[in-house]
Amino acid sequence: MYDRRIRESALLLLAKGLSLNAASKELGISRAALTQWSRAPEVALAAAEHGCPRCANPPDLPDRHAYAHLLGLYLGDGYISQLRKGVYSLRIFCDDHYPGLQAEAGASMRHVRPPGKVYRVPGAGCSAVMGLWKHWPCLFPQHGPGMKHTRPIVLESWQREIVEEYPGRFLRGLFHSDGCRITNWTVRTVNGTPKRYEYPRYFFTNASADIRALCTWALDLLGIAWRQPNPRQISVARREAVAALDTHVGPKS
Repeated sequence: MYDRRIRESALLLLAKGLSLNAASKELGISRAALTQWSRAPEVALAAAEHGCPRCANPPDLPDRHAYAHLLGLYLGDGYISQLRKGVYSLRIFCDDHYPGLQAEAGASMRHVRPPGKVYRVPGAGCSAVMGLWKHWPCLFPQHGPGMKHTRPIVLESWQREIVEEYPGRFLRGLFHSDGCRITNWTVRTVNGTPKRYEYPRYFFTNASADIRALCTWALDLLGIAWRQPNPRQISVARREAVAALDTHVGPKS
């Protein structure tokens, strides 16, 4: 959460005519946040006083670009728990084979909750990218008791607006948590000679029907063809669809 001093400095620079790009580079604040503040400066300053971008009246949404990615990660491999009275931890579990994924998850968490610290907690074969904040349940109202697939997962209107604005970032979070990009192969005989053909495809696997529906909704927003080969899995296999999804997701690193 940016404090009032930082927001006032940003608004002053923009009022003096500094471009969004220049202000973003000088202050280290995303263009999305600066745009939102410039459109409603009173809202931005009021939210800074309150301390939570969602609890403020009127509400002030977080960095939308980073939030879309973090929301996808949370719905896949994220977990919120209460550590002590009024303090919650958000943990995104990432395979240790993908340090780039861990770094990107940490970056999105920092952008959504500046200037909070992000920790990496090692585990058996994976690490939890973790941030502490009393307002994580406000930003992720899908938090609740039990496994996600045992309870309804429905986005609030402000969350749907963010996904509609950044469906690619949302899908990147989903596929990099509960999905994969693999290379299939087949052998075909051409003019009497067997030839091996390789082709990439994406899979997203989740036990929650609601989360699978959010995945296919975001794919539809981008016009990316998909199918459901089994009850828990979404597949993107057409060449043009894989190419389109590559521009937003790509292999884990």
